[in-house]
Amino acid sequence: MRQTALVVEEAGRLALREMEVEESLGPGDARIRLHTVGICGSDIHYYLHGRIGPFVVREPMVLGHEAAGTVLEVGDQVTSLKPGDRVCMEPGIPDPASRASREGRYNLDPAVRFWATPPVHGVLRPTVIHPEAFTFKLPETVSFAEGAMVEPLAVGMHAATKAAIRPGDSAVVLGAGPIGMVTTLAALAGGCALVILSDLQQPKLDLAATLGPVVAVNAARDDLPAVVRRLTDGWGADIVFECSGSAKAASGVFDLICPGGRVVYVGMPPAPIAFDVIAAQVKEARIETVFRYAHVYPRALALMGSGKINVKPLITDTFAFADSIAAFEFAAALPPASVKAQILVDAG
Repeated sequence: MRQTALVVEEAGRLALREMEVEESLGPGDARIRLHTVGICGSDIHYYLHGRIGPFVVREPMVLGHEAAGTVLEVGDQVTSLKPGDRVCMEPGIPDPASRASREGRYNLDPAVRFWATPPVHGVLRPTVIHPEAFTFKLPETVSFAEGAMVEPLAVGMHAATKAAIRPGDSAVVLGAGPIGMVTTLAALAGGCALVILSDLQQPKLDLAATLGPVVAVNAARDDLPAVVRRLTDGWGADIVFECSGSAKAASGVFDLICPGGRVVYVGMPPAPIAFDVIAAQVKEARIETVFRYAHVYPRALALMGSGKINVKPLITDTFAFADSIAAFEFAAALPPASVKAQILVDAG
């Protein structure tokens, strides 16, 4: 099927043009009209650099994987969806027979097909076909724009789960980008009584301070370890979520946690970082890592539908589909006051 799509032709070059995408509706699939698609940091990285680690754009590829839309038709074995349903879609499709899937860790399946990860096309186009099992109905109170935020929120939810939050815990989140913000929301929903969020951009911190019991710390002018000690009576935070991808921030996490505390690495540094094993050992720190997510979408939607998590303040910029290239240029140099930019593929 030929569709107008936002295509990365090669590193540094985008085109909004017709693109042939081979898809057919299977018995367990739904055809979905895209409504809203968020711009993710990985989309920007493929646009600017043409690769992320071993994933290289060798042929033109459609971008976009944070998506919500409306079901147009379903295969004859689909039972939970019908035309007209408002949905969001989990972008990674694993091999159900893989060992990772059988063990419940389908996000770690090496054969997973993930939208906008070479060579798999993304969804900045009018329609997509997707399995019923990875398509989720939106609660009535959740808009398409919020539905397109479930994908990044799922990362924060997975991080909060890996942290094994106990009610009343204190947490530090390093980085107030989209992932740091949704991790903050997930940590609060998971039971944290206090989140200390650190960043270098004051407008993002000002927004973060409105999300709940959040203390925003500008690391450019404040001593973050001292703030953490003051707010925890000198003990340290129970959990540190490293969401910035900054090598400096990632290597300093053990200065912030309490004895027996937990560190969750969420952001991906561009290169290997210094890791102080002794600093971790003397506190018997538990270290967790996050790669995407698994079994999170239903819980994320339940929290959003109940009002326990509100992502609306994070959606700061919206563009028409016809302005997709301008949207990516904007997102590649995101202003300090912006968090998440989205594209309306179909505003009807």
